[in-house]
Amino acid sequence: MAPDSRGTTPGTRPGVRILVVGGGYVGMYTALRLQRKLKQRLRSGDAEIVVVTPEPYMTYQPFLPEAAAGSISPRHVVVPLRRVLKDCTIVIGEAQRVDHAKRTATVTTLATGEDGTGALEIGYDEIVIAPGSVSRTLPIPGLADFGIGFKTVEEAIGLRNHVIEQMDIASATRDPAIRDAALTFVFVGGGYAGVEALAELEDMARYTARYYHNIKPADLKWILVEASGRILPEVGEAMGTYAIGELRSRNIDVRLETRLDTCEDRVAVLSDGSRFPTRTLVWTAGVKPAPLLAATDLPLTERGRLRCTATLGVEDMPHAWAAGDAAAVPDLTASEPGRETAPNAQHAVRQAKVLADNVLASVDGKPLTEYRHAYAGSVASLGLHKGVAHVYGRKLKGYPAWLMHRIYHLSRVPTFNRKARVLAEWTLSGLFKREIVSLGSLEHPRAEFELAAGGGGSGTPGLPGPSRPKGPGEPPRDAGEPPKGGRSDGRPAGRADG
Repeated sequence: MAPDSRGTTPGTRPGVRILVVGGGYVGMYTALRLQRKLKQRLRSGDAEIVVVTPEPYMTYQPFLPEAAAGSISPRHVVVPLRRVLKDCTIVIGEAQRVDHAKRTATVTTLATGEDGTGALEIGYDEIVIAPGSVSRTLPIPGLADFGIGFKTVEEAIGLRNHVIEQMDIASATRDPAIRDAALTFVFVGGGYAGVEALAELEDMARYTARYYHNIKPADLKWILVEASGRILPEVGEAMGTYAIGELRSRNIDVRLETRLDTCEDRVAVLSDGSRFPTRTLVWTAGVKPAPLLAATDLPLTERGRLRCTATLGVEDMPHAWAAGDAAAVPDLTASEPGRETAPNAQHAVRQAKVLADNVLASVDGKPLTEYRHAYAGSVASLGLHKGVAHVYGRKLKGYPAWLMHRIYHLSRVPTFNRKARVLAEWTLSGLFKREIVSLGSLEHPRAEFELAAGGGGSGTPGLPGPSRPKGPGEPPRDAGEPPKGGRSDGRPAGRADG
């Protein structure tokens, strides 16, 4: 049995309890494979798999740009864990500490602050640590106040609503300065997240502009800021150069070897001296390990990732395992010694398979297998019917690359249910026009009722207070600003179930 709300463990302890921290790529795929391999032991009570995750779903992040552009429904880019992991115990909460010496993890749940009984203490025999990563930010003035992330489905949909709302503002205002700021969109970071999000949203906004009587596509100003001398390094230098040319042909201002110095007062100031008044600043400049890793007694690298062996075990820590963004795993296929596998989905999914098998081998006293996978290549979308790819040494661009991008990710999104739904939505989007509706009220569902009821306070705990007209200089409340009562890490307390 899983621990109850008071942190105790009722009943008889199973023969082996495997604790999986995280419900992302590694967490879900590891738990899924363990569930299949331990099916009989789980049902007989000889084994138990406990999955601790802050959200009841796994997000397929490569589809976030298309969800933001409206090509895919938000519910179809997430996989409900309770449906997929039917024989596992799902605990919706956050692991705050891991004491591997005592084999316990301290977990806070949604009920921790309500019942006053404190955090759970979950004991385990084997632990898989896969909490993923968080956005890597810098102490840039104004970034915390006005920046918008792009790592979760909530952020993707919030950004879509926000972009369309800015077009509404620009169409209605009589102030040229407000109009220019509303139609200026700055993206910081030239990796996958930044380039694909910008390209998809620019595609959407350019299409949407045809329905405004006083906004033309040329009025929209899109700026990509990258600190290095290239974008999309994963697809190779040649394809990265092609991507820059493709973006610039769409009047997207790509600035290489440039940094964001400040964005105070809604003005993005770049290291080359440029100043852009803007109401939209999207930060996609990399990720860093989850804070949980620093709250363990496990060895870390200089970059804060868990130091792992090629068998995906934490170095010198028996019965502790890790993979994905949280783990520094030796790359046995690299020509140079000391190289580590890249923290991306391609490795994470494959590592999860080896990790699950090694956890079972450890439990049964069998030999472990080393993780070895040569990097196959990368694909990236640059908007509808446009893309770049570098796969198994072959370079593709334009429509063939975009088609490969879709085929690859359709094959990788978990469950047949999700594959069918995504394919159906792609088919329908090819037959009908794009949706251009902003549903910003979804993020503040009680605001209208509370205003009508005459509420003057902050409203029910966990929900935002009443709405009020926004002043022209205020940040939008539908993106870039967490709602009242949100999670402790600043992310919205939303849920997406399938």
